[in-house]
Amino acid sequence: MPSLEDIESAIRPSVGAFPRSALLCLENSHNNCGGSVITGAQTRAAAHLAHERGLKVHLDGARIFNAAAALGVDVKELTGPVDTVQFCFSKGLSAPVGSILCGPRDTVARARKVRKLLGGAMRQAGVIAAAALVGLETMRDRLVDDHVNARALADGLAAIRGIKIDAANVVTNIVSFEVERSAMDAGEFQKACAERGLRISRYLGNSPRLRMVTHANVGRADVDAALSIMSGILSAKPEPVTAR
Repeated sequence: MPSLEDIESAIRPSVGAFPRSALLCLENSHNNCGGSVITGAQTRAAAHLAHERGLKVHLDGARIFNAAAALGVDVKELTGPVDTVQFCFSKGLSAPVGSILCGPRDTVARARKVRKLLGGAMRQAGVIAAAALVGLETMRDRLVDDHVNARALADGLAAIRGIKIDAANVVTNIVSFEVERSAMDAGEFQKACAERGLRISRYLGNSPRLRMVTHANVGRADVDAALSIMSGILSAKPEPVTAR
């Protein structure tokens, strides 16, 4: 998370031709930072600063329940300081589709109008809402299982030669790692895994960073199978030959 000083310096002055800073967006847990979490204290401090400067605060909480589970706190501690929060039913909560925006009544009413203006309305959405309710009511307590499996995956990756990962930083269900260039090109590694039935995401563009995510349909046996596939690929890679 950026420091309060970084947030302060990013707020534009309300003078001249500068566009006005109006919104501070936070993300918890943070995808590009490997599922790292922001504490309630950090959220309160950032929100207090933003509100003092006249900004609203929005929380991208796509995986907010994972963050709460990792920190061992009620989700309200992480969402209370902000003005609006969005979270997904379709990630850790395991519903097939759906996200929701939470906030003051007038803000949500305006958001609904804008959504419809942009063609985002959906009819007969009850079946989607039903699955979302099941996820919200029954899937939150088991998120810690995903975190345990993610840490087991990270620890296993750390033991594979050619993989670069800081397993101690894996605290939720996202495992971010790199394949050392001397071992194998990240794209080739990703393709080789896919050919063996293991799909791995890649961060933006040609980034060497790869990402794996645990969820309700991934058990410990799946983690072990994935580690076996990746270890086999890298151990079978011919060693580079250098001129003497």
